[in-house]
Amino acid sequence: MAETYEHRDDDNAAQGGNNRQVALKRLPEDVLITIPVRGMVLFPGLVLPVAIGRKRSAEAAQEAIRSERPVGLIMQRDPAVADPGPDDLYRVGTICNVLRFVTTPDGTHHLVCQGEQRFRVLDHINGHPFMLTRIERIKEDDSVPAEVEARMVNLKRRAVEALELLPQTPPELAQAIQSIESPTLLADTIAAYMDIKPEEKQEVLELIDVDARLDRVSQLLDYRLEVLRLSNKINERTKESMNERQREVLLREQLRSIQKELGEEDSKSAEIQELDEAITNAGMPEEAEKEARTELKRLERIPEVAAEYSMVRTYLDWMTELPWSKLSEDNIDMDEARRILDADHYGLDKIKRRILEHLAVHKLNPEGKSPILCFVGPPGVGKTSLGQSIARAMGRKFVRASLGGVHDEAEIR
Repeated sequence: MAETYEHRDDDNAAQGGNNRQVALKRLPEDVLITIPVRGMVLFPGLVLPVAIGRKRSAEAAQEAIRSERPVGLIMQRDPAVADPGPDDLYRVGTICNVLRFVTTPDGTHHLVCQGEQRFRVLDHINGHPFMLTRIERIKEDDSVPAEVEARMVNLKRRAVEALELLPQTPPELAQAIQSIESPTLLADTIAAYMDIKPEEKQEVLELIDVDARLDRVSQLLDYRLEVLRLSNKINERTKESMNERQREVLLREQLRSIQKELGEEDSKSAEIQELDEAITNAGMPEEAEKEARTELKRLERIPEVAAEYSMVRTYLDWMTELPWSKLSEDNIDMDEARRILDADHYGLDKIKRRILEHLAVHKLNPEGKSPILCFVGPPGVGKTSLGQSIARAMGRKFVRASLGGVHDEAEIR
């Protein structure tokens, strides 16, 4: 048998080519010219373009056209393999007719193939410039019992629903699926057009039992359908959010135009600019400046007639007027401090002694975090005057902040 498929080189090249063509025409029906393909599966009954770049594949396609024979398309397991052997290919492929052979200017060859029938690989034949394979043609049962028809109805309904969720889907595709009467062709067509991995398509191709194939395609379609539903929900939410933002931008632009007509735009812009410079010059800590600028952005969006506008403006005025970066230099003289306390207050020896201890610790460790002195007592006993005396003894300015009516630290902050 090997001699029958042997490629012979005669002295006459033309005669040798004719002999090879005659020999290929005489090949038995179970021997097929095979072309390995990467990452694609052609199902029977469908037409697909196939790009081939390998020299062996191009020679196989040209030889099939010359000898008027079909070719077998079979997917390789690893697309990265440059020259696949028998072990690199799946065992089930598709017999197809080459309708057209086109070579592009960049040297890539393209075939337009029409799938005819499934086949199973029995053996590979060596000794040729392209792949020859002994195959077994797989016959399929196209009978439609009641159970298969029920599966077909369910599969068509889900396929149409998936097509409706896809953007820019031609309506002819849904009509074509609805008109398919063959269960094998229905499963193959849906699997071919479904956005699934090539390995999953190969799995469908290898399922010979019609019931099992319809069930597997239904499972894959259910998963894709759920993904499409979730994707559409996310798109709708994103679209609604974008619409709200566009509406807000439009309204703000209209508000700006109204303010300009009323002559309010220039004054407000100048006010915002003035506050921005005041925040920059206030020397605030990072956290305080971040909060102030957040409120300034809010103020830009608030109309001047709103009640909240004056509240935010007052808050920003208060923030910029605080002496964040202004410090008084301490000048602690213990003898002078004792003299000032004795001159301003008669008695109160225990309190004055505690104040002097506090000043002495602060003088020895100016960077330390000493305790805070707290004076408690009814009005008129000298709490405020003691604070004034301490400030005078340290050379600091005295500020009195009345907290009458304040209930907790949040209001103080």
